[in-house]
Amino acid sequence: MRPTSRARRAKSESGPVDLRSDTVTRPTKQMRAAMAAAEVGDDVLDRDPTMRALEERVAGLLGAADAIWTPSGSMGNLIALMAHLTRGDAFLAPAGSHVLEAELGTAAWLAGGMPRPLEHDGGPGKITPDAVRRAAGGPGAYYTMRTSLLCLENTHNAAGGTVTAPEEHAAVAAAARAAGLSVHLDGARLWHAAVALGVPPGALTVGADTVQVCLSKGLGAPVGSLVAGSAEFTEEARRLRKMLGGGVRQGGVLAAAGLVALDRVDRLVEDHERARVLADGLRERGWQVAEPETNIVLVSVADLPGTLARFEESGVRVAPMGGKVRLMTHADLADDDIDTALDRIGPVERGREIAAAHPRPAASPTGPRSLRRAAGAAGRAPAKRAGR
Repeated sequence: MRPTSRARRAKSESGPVDLRSDTVTRPTKQMRAAMAAAEVGDDVLDRDPTMRALEERVAGLLGAADAIWTPSGSMGNLIALMAHLTRGDAFLAPAGSHVLEAELGTAAWLAGGMPRPLEHDGGPGKITPDAVRRAAGGPGAYYTMRTSLLCLENTHNAAGGTVTAPEEHAAVAAAARAAGLSVHLDGARLWHAAVALGVPPGALTVGADTVQVCLSKGLGAPVGSLVAGSAEFTEEARRLRKMLGGGVRQGGVLAAAGLVALDRVDRLVEDHERARVLADGLRERGWQVAEPETNIVLVSVADLPGTLARFEESGVRVAPMGGKVRLMTHADLADDDIDTALDRIGPVERGREIAAAHPRPAASPTGPRSLRRAAGAAGRAPAKRAGR
């Protein structure tokens, strides 16, 4: 059954259909009204009341003691890594994770951590407890690098928005903690995972010391993420945020939009359904498409630069991701936009755009087993990698 929302249905009739990311959405009228009416204070000096209300609400949703607002998810992740790591420590993360590939190396440059990517041995975007135990190892010689942190990502962007179930997350987190590692969860799209699984967000954070969630990816807020953890962590995080230039004064204007965004979590099911409709339509037209679990559709192609150019010329904006084409559904789309995008894209041009039957391994950060039902191939020339 197709989603019922018909908002902005005329948008794509003459202009492009923008499927690059779910960050391209615009604030709703309700958000703008809430921003205009927000009660504010000075959040750097003695806290902003609306900002504090948002932080407390998110902490409650995630099962954490406290939370702190940050301008971006990348800053939230960086603050967590700076709090957890001693300079020179190593940290583990599933290959292709945002903290490894799309945050300009700040984990090493500013947090002083040495990244150690782990192959997805538990399925696309997932690692197993055994992988964590092997990588964590035991005490080594005094001159060996200490591993002290595991960073997880749910949903996993580069793997196609794949979802980690509560029991899978809890088992991996438990293995990390048993090995003496702290656990940070990059939950930029955790709301999507919760909706896809039909569980509360807090069910997906068990065993994590810190969790980062975003309000501008999928939920439609114009800006803002939060990182949650213990009261001791958020006290240190507030200091680190100021160090990084993330302190804001009358932040309640921004937090007000975030509070409205949290009321929109349930509508993410519409994005997931539209992603399935989009994937099915592309498959019917001959494209090689991975089955979406949330709102991300990945298409395997033989000629990535050429395919990206074709899509752009046809009036469909997409993004490259690990040697594939990424299309992402979001709140500013209606059913008509998906139909328009499919009509504009049209059938695959076999021999040029479709991936070969036995392609060479893609230059993908997620490795050869990165996506179900998709065989990737590297493009003729490197394409700019999409961020969030």
